[in-house]
Amino acid sequence: MTDQNPLGLKKIHHIEFYVGNAKQAEFYYRNAFGFSRVAYAGLETGHREMTSYVMSQNRIKFVLSTPMNENNYAAEHIRKHGDGVRDIAFLVEDADHAYNEAIKRGAESASEPSDQKDKHGSVRHAAVRTYGDTIHSFISYNTNNGHNYSGPFLPGFAEQDVEGDEVGVVLIDHIVGNVELGKMNHWCDYYRDVMGFERYITFDDKDISTEYSALMSIVMSDGGHNIKFPINEPAEGKGGKSQIQEYIDYYKSAGVQHVALLCKDVMFTVQKLQDNGVEFLRVPDTYYEELNDRVGPIDEDIDELKRLGILVDRDDEGYLLQIFTKPVEDRPTVFYEILQRKGCKGFGKGNFKALFVSIEEEQRRRGNL
Repeated sequence: MTDQNPLGLKKIHHIEFYVGNAKQAEFYYRNAFGFSRVAYAGLETGHREMTSYVMSQNRIKFVLSTPMNENNYAAEHIRKHGDGVRDIAFLVEDADHAYNEAIKRGAESASEPSDQKDKHGSVRHAAVRTYGDTIHSFISYNTNNGHNYSGPFLPGFAEQDVEGDEVGVVLIDHIVGNVELGKMNHWCDYYRDVMGFERYITFDDKDISTEYSALMSIVMSDGGHNIKFPINEPAEGKGGKSQIQEYIDYYKSAGVQHVALLCKDVMFTVQKLQDNGVEFLRVPDTYYEELNDRVGPIDEDIDELKRLGILVDRDDEGYLLQIFTKPVEDRPTVFYEILQRKGCKGFGKGNFKALFVSIEEEQRRRGNL
């Protein structure tokens, strides 16, 4: 372990969502987002408390879980938050070390280290709490300690092979958390002190503001810049309700706002997603009239970008193309970003103003501005 990686984090193992109906959510992610179902846990596999579907596309894994009775903690989570992210799970070198080090550095325990076993072998699992009711699991397949797992996902899951038609997303680029007013620095310090992360980029309300609302954001990243967690808090607007505050009001706490999925060809991916019925935010057409002057030469046809609603931004190292879905739940909470990086390591700062205007138009339609 190093000072830059004190917990021995390797990568994001999976994201688990607690949802009201996992069977229907599985259908949505398979048919709208092109994920394949690769594993299942439920009554048929001996799980009496929870039904879970594992969805996979390239290096991305989502777990969709629904409680089987009203006394399950997951049922309370769903009553409070609606569908949302419960667990951002890490693959680590040693789950015991990651957990013990995190606790020593100030984290609060969610689950002490334990073995999870089935006929395919065993893994070691532990978890700590982060903002809201979100947790970070630590999962290790450490053969030196006798944990050697060869199953389809984790112990207790049975392999299932129901293929989706891939849309071209390949990995999780970043995961954004919304926290309460005044709590951004607290949680950024948490990722620094507990996880060994560093501040990667900072945005303030001068960067991210409109007539009605504003937010502040700090991007926390591991030393290798493989795991990036922007943390947002609302900032004072001119009497309007910040989109961050709208999220917190409906989610009933801090939580994951959106998951950014990286793709190799954003034009192809967005076309597929739109064909599958995924709804995206749209910026005013005037955005594209100024695009060439603002970002300079790009490979893509601007008329095609306009047709699809894709945004472009540039930094010193290149440019990126990005687009944001509308919320994928009934509550205006979790949504997705689809992006392609062409050298750019930023997060689309030049698009924030236009994007926020379109978000506020959606808020206005909901009566929440």
